[in-house]
Amino acid sequence: MISIRNLCTSYDGEAVLHGVDADFPEGKISVLIGPNGCGKSTTVKSVMRLVPEYTGMISVGGVPLEDISQKDLAKKIAYVSQSRNVPDITVYNMVMHGRYPYLSYPRHYRKEDRDIVEAAIRMAGLEDFANRKLENLSGGQRQKAYMAMALAQDTEVIIMDEPTTFLDVKNQFEMMDHAKKLSDMGKTIIMILHDMEAVLHYADHVILMKDGRDVLSGGAEEVLRSKEVEEVFGIHTGFYETEDGLHIYLRS
Repeated sequence: MISIRNLCTSYDGEAVLHGVDADFPEGKISVLIGPNGCGKSTTVKSVMRLVPEYTGMISVGGVPLEDISQKDLAKKIAYVSQSRNVPDITVYNMVMHGRYPYLSYPRHYRKEDRDIVEAAIRMAGLEDFANRKLENLSGGQRQKAYMAMALAQDTEVIIMDEPTTFLDVKNQFEMMDHAKKLSDMGKTIIMILHDMEAVLHYADHVILMKDGRDVLSGGAEEVLRSKEVEEVFGIHTGFYETEDGLHIYLRS
């Protein structure tokens, strides 16, 4: 489990998070929701040690973050960021970067590494694009390549910052189904999402944030039915049942 207690962060002296408490249960899909700029990305970046100034406590599997080396952290947590540069390399070589935490210098890839990379590419549905350069792919295909790199990293935890961005509807479903399969395999998944229907159907645990603070946490239906969701987003929510299960609709 990843735990955060009284997390406060700042960028260039400006406070962003104000005493955030959060738990991300092992083997479950946890989703952070909230308006743009409320601190969701800063929260997950803090877990990855990507925020220069913070106070409070972050622990991974009961071990304080400051006691985990950067290399060991990379063996525990993979991070798929929201925005990134597009390197001038092929999909295969990009996914191979996920194996770096396991290699000594000079880097010599083993058969095990290549097998893991090829399996990750297959799971992401990129077999036909393995030898293409990232710059020649669509935004959705690039997103899948970064997801494949995270899979190749073979970590206990995968953090995804808005993973369905740039994806069409079909690929959004595929991405969320991948996350569910990984959770079923025992992986801990932490996601930032804006699609409340996806949150309802895929999240085991939801953390609602506003203005750099955690407002409410709990099961997906519990949180989405709460008055706090309507207050935080300034919307009205409703629910309806179909043969496929419970659905949510939003209105201003």
